[in-house]
Amino acid sequence: MDADYPAKGVKFACRNTELGLVANPGIANLAKLAQQALSGESSLPSYARTTLDILIRQILVFADEIAALDQQLLAWHADSEASRRLSAIPGLGIVTATAVAATVTDPEQFRSGRQFAAWLGLTPQQCSTGGKTQLGGISKQGDRYLRRLLVVGATAVIRHTKDKATPLANWIRKLLEKKPFRLVSVALANKLARIAWVVLTRKEAYRAHEMIA
Repeated sequence: MDADYPAKGVKFACRNTELGLVANPGIANLAKLAQQALSGESSLPSYARTTLDILIRQILVFADEIAALDQQLLAWHADSEASRRLSAIPGLGIVTATAVAATVTDPEQFRSGRQFAAWLGLTPQQCSTGGKTQLGGISKQGDRYLRRLLVVGATAVIRHTKDKATPLANWIRKLLEKKPFRLVSVALANKLARIAWVVLTRKEAYRAHEMIA
C-alpha cells in the first residue's frame, strides 16, 4: 500500500499485486480495497488482515485530520485579501497563495520582483570568465517550500496552457524551443514570483495581458 500526499487533500495508490488485490488512487477506492481484502472470501492471510486493518484505520484518521486542516486553510484564504488576489495567478492555487501571503507579510521589503525571486532562489547564478558572464543553475537559497510550490505550479501551467493562444502560452512555447522543460519550469516559476510581488505591492488584481509581458 503506497501513500502519496499532494498539496491539497490526500490521494492514495493502493495495491498488493502479490495477493491479487489492486485499487485505483483515492480514499473511496481504498475503502473498496479494504472491504475486498478483509472479507471472508479473501485469501489474505490472517496476519496480513490484522496489519491492513491497522493501516487503514490510521490512514482514515489522517485523512479526516487533513480534511479539517483544509477547511481551516480555505477559511484563512477567504479572509485574506492578498491570498485571494494571489490565487488568480496561473499556477498559484490556494495552497501556494496562502503560503506566499502568510510568509511575505511585507512585500515592500524587496526592491523589485527580481529581488523577491532571488530571495526565493529562483534566479540563475552568474559567474564571469574571460570577460564573459555565464548563467549557471539557480541558487536554491531562500525559502525552499515556496520555491518548490512555485516550480510545481509552473510545471502544471506549462502542461495545461502551452498549446493555448495566450501571451503566457506564447512565451512558454518560445522558451521551450530553446530550453529543456525543467529550465522552462524554473523560468516560469521566476516569472510567477515576480508577478506575485507586483500583485502584493500594488494591491491590485492579477491582469494577465499587463503582467505577463
